[in-house]
Amino acid sequence: MRNAPSRRDGERCEMCAEPVEQSHPHVVDLDSRELMCTCRPCSFLFVPEGAAAGRYRAVPERYQQFPEFALTRAQWEALGVPVGMAFFFRNSRLGRVVAFYPSPAGATESELTVAGWEEVVAVNPGLADAEPDVEAVLVADRNVEGPVGAGEDAFDCFLVPIDACYELVGHLRRQWRGFDGGQEVRERLQRFFDDLRTRSRPVRTGQEAS
Repeated sequence: MRNAPSRRDGERCEMCAEPVEQSHPHVVDLDSRELMCTCRPCSFLFVPEGAAAGRYRAVPERYQQFPEFALTRAQWEALGVPVGMAFFFRNSRLGRVVAFYPSPAGATESELTVAGWEEVVAVNPGLADAEPDVEAVLVADRNVEGPVGAGEDAFDCFLVPIDACYELVGHLRRQWRGFDGGQEVRERLQRFFDDLRTRSRPVRTGQEAS
């Protein structure tokens, strides 16, 4: 999927050409895998399932954290993700879950092992509630988030709008310096996860995720 476009003065809705605010909704074009900037009235048109013959879907604004998320280091390595953070979502056109991780080149797809992901979901069934194409499961090794989890052998897990993931990827790509990204990238990651914790509703085992 193409990264969400950066903010520009005079940015307009890509559906009706009306001006949009800096914080505005997005719609996913399922055929091109592009994120489209939209005004709120236009985004509402694509909330119902099957709208526009199923080509477009509005990105929700749901944020959740899974405090009881269970993942071992061995399970993470079995997923085949080469870094400590990735987001996972179901691509309805491909009919499977795909995984992407941030890199200097932008969002990079990882060759996800299906069996490994199914094992993770079996232990954490709430992850299956993410809406295809428009919501992602973001998993991060606490060692990549900054001081909050430094040194801990544990992972955090959030359910987030897909545009939040691509916004983060875009910021990291622009700020990346050297081999490991540099201090700016580390500070950006810490701010991002601090913000996620603030806005996310905790969902525990047995709770409805909606």
